Amino acid sequence: MKYLIDSYAWIEYIDGSVAGEKVMKILNENHEIFSLSLIISEVVSRTKRKNMNAETAYKAIISNSKIVQITPEIAKETGIFHANIRNKMRDFGLVDSFIYVIAKKLNAKILTGDGHFRKFKEAVMIK
Repeated sequence: MKYLIDSYAWIEYIDGSVAGEKVMKILNENHEIFSLSLIISEVVSRTKRKNMNAETAYKAIISNSKIVQITPEIAKETGIFHANIRNKMRDFGLVDSFIYVIAKKLNAKILTGDGHFRKFKEAVMIK
């Protein structure tokens, strides 16, 4: 199976929480794992703000997943998706929109604990 891991799930993994153990289990199984390049920024920022080792967080993501870059085409599709979803969910973020669009393109499940994804069939909730 393919998984796109979002910031929420990576943070739980790095924190070593119970939800993070679910991420670890998936990482240890034979799955194809992806992360969006923007996720690195979110996770490193949060790690640094918590006075944790940002380099360790960075290495955890890049060593355990294939990094997906944003192309102009993906940016356009994400903008359209974001505009449409905001009519239904006023606080649905742009990064979450990138995650959704890229997961669809990859035919991957979104590994997350973010409540914004709770109603999406593509989401596998860790919390």
